[in-house]
Amino acid sequence: MTPAPPPAVTPDGSTQLEALLERVAAEREALQARLLETGALLFRGWALSEPEHFARFVRAFSGDQPLFNYAGGASPRNALETTGLYTSTEYPPHVALSLHNELSYADVQPRRLFFFCQTAAQTGGETTLADSRRILRAIDPAVVDAFRRRGVRYLRNLSPERGGGYSWREAFETDDPVQAEAGCRRIGAQYAWLPDGTLRLHQVRPATAVHPDTDEEVWFNQADGFHPSALGPETYSALLAHHGSEDRFRLNAAYGDGAPIEPAALEGIRAALRAETVPHRWRPGDVVVLDNLLAAHGRNPFSGPRKILLAMT
Repeated sequence: MTPAPPPAVTPDGSTQLEALLERVAAEREALQARLLETGALLFRGWALSEPEHFARFVRAFSGDQPLFNYAGGASPRNALETTGLYTSTEYPPHVALSLHNELSYADVQPRRLFFFCQTAAQTGGETTLADSRRILRAIDPAVVDAFRRRGVRYLRNLSPERGGGYSWREAFETDDPVQAEAGCRRIGAQYAWLPDGTLRLHQVRPATAVHPDTDEEVWFNQADGFHPSALGPETYSALLAHHGSEDRFRLNAAYGDGAPIEPAALEGIRAALRAETVPHRWRPGDVVVLDNLLAAHGRNPFSGPRKILLAMT
């Protein structure tokens, strides 16, 4: 069966923000139940154009549940002045972001993700989506079993200064080392300060998860995205020449017992992800809501301005 795009919730009358908020408030339980079935919902055709519009939508959908703080996450983002909103990952436009579930490498994760398109890319820039239940079924059962038994060990090296790559100051949204250490403990990461001021984190996490509401097992890890083989041969060679060892790369992954992940296993995982990918082409004003356990997301390369905002609960 071909993977399906997220079902769309469109206006049946007024397109104005207030009409959307009233509908979401009135149908909140039904919409949340539908999200548990599909993993993703698209709200399209509504008059949303500003971050505050988006923030009001998130509050309406979530019933004023507090927004999730991304501090300590692995992706470079910018926090907006509107409390709790972030830009989507600030990787260069030519870089594709592999499918992943947000903060699957941490002990704490958001349950829902909300993406809002303020500016659509001129070309490309689709947010890629996939059903994490289908991903699990698409991967070789022997590979899944190995990951179930052994888990994933994630390694991160956060540079000491802003502007020198993704620094611990940017990751933890602070210039205070004590606060950064507290952030490491909050997400369940072991940490050490290297002589040059780099903050090294590592975490061992399960490779699958069971959804607390549906009892469904899902593929829930970022081993393929953290692993250096995701970089491509030219980037890999350049980083190895610069750092001298994979242990100094910004991201790395192994089995939970520290053993290397076999290349064939990684290739099989990536083949399954490709087969399950559904690209969502953005239109200005679109909002996509994801259940973070049931749906994985990524990004295609793009050209031209692109502004996608993110909120998490």
